[in-house]
Amino acid sequence: MILVTGTAGFIGFHLAQRLVHDGQQVVGLDIINDYYDVNVKYDRLAKAGITREAIAYGRVVQSTTQPNYRFVKLDLTDRDGLDALFEAEGFTTVVNLAAQAGVRYSLVNPQAYIDSNIIGFTNILECCRHHGVKHLAYASSSSVYGLNERMPLATSDNVDHPISLYAASKKSNELMAHTYSHLFGLPTTGLRFFTVYGPWGRPDMALFLFTEAILRGQPIKVFNHGNMVRDFTYVDDIVEGITRVIARPPAGNPQWSGMQPDPASSRAPYKIYNIGNNNPVKLMQFIAAIEDELGQTAEKVMMDLQPGDVPATYANVQDLMDQLDYKPQTDIRQGIRAFLAWYRSYYAHTLGAAAGATQKVKL
Repeated sequence: MILVTGTAGFIGFHLAQRLVHDGQQVVGLDIINDYYDVNVKYDRLAKAGITREAIAYGRVVQSTTQPNYRFVKLDLTDRDGLDALFEAEGFTTVVNLAAQAGVRYSLVNPQAYIDSNIIGFTNILECCRHHGVKHLAYASSSSVYGLNERMPLATSDNVDHPISLYAASKKSNELMAHTYSHLFGLPTTGLRFFTVYGPWGRPDMALFLFTEAILRGQPIKVFNHGNMVRDFTYVDDIVEGITRVIARPPAGNPQWSGMQPDPASSRAPYKIYNIGNNNPVKLMQFIAAIEDELGQTAEKVMMDLQPGDVPATYANVQDLMDQLDYKPQTDIRQGIRAFLAWYRSYYAHTLGAAAGATQKVKL
């Protein structure tokens, strides 16, 4: 039995559907907060056979279309509710993707990150410890690299200089996980995601924002005057990496040395991986690809680099290749095309989505 948290969210939705398709017994969990339009979250759940009307806090709901998928609305800060769920379900594997996301939002609402990413993650660790979970995989982020400038960014690099509270909370998750791996033998794997995009993506992410603005004939904000580089990673590639990780709980690195400590492994059953496309794309190239696929040119407003943002990300995925025989590889144009096909379909057929965007978007 696998618990996937954050299944009303972007990556969690896709992962749960992949695991269900593979025949796994899955329970999804989400609090369905209003960080962005909750209609998108409820529609993801509906796609998985979980209707809005059936959802009630703390009650496990059976999917109407997938017999091996159930869902529960629950807050990770609800320690008693979480403990009762683990006791009732007997999870063997947990994938924690629930978190307060967003670098920029952490500048204005830091408490949300402490509640979800620190307190909530502590509760996940405690439940895994006390209920015999065999493997905890969890979302970290490329944001942990902070002020690092040596490219590509490698898991062997020091990550002690985060530049946002979001990044600091993800670094904290890695440290907390190592402690539980060391003290209690809990196998944990942290996954540093690099700029994930694709169908059902988050409305606060660049691809969604650019697409929406271009179709409405509105200008787009181009930060750092376009001098940004991102290792855009298609969601299916992320999901494939997670499924491979799930099947390979870490057992500890017998070559690990405290004299030359590798940050990405340990004597304890602990591991960190980058999951990125290993093919960084300049922001202006990314925008040009969207314009080409839409057949429209964006009006661009050049902006300074925002606090908390980094100018470049580029993932070294050698560990992923060597140990899991996998490298993300979806071409950026292929991924953008798939997103735009979903976007046009979603806003053509979903009334009232995105606060009335259906009436405003030119399709």
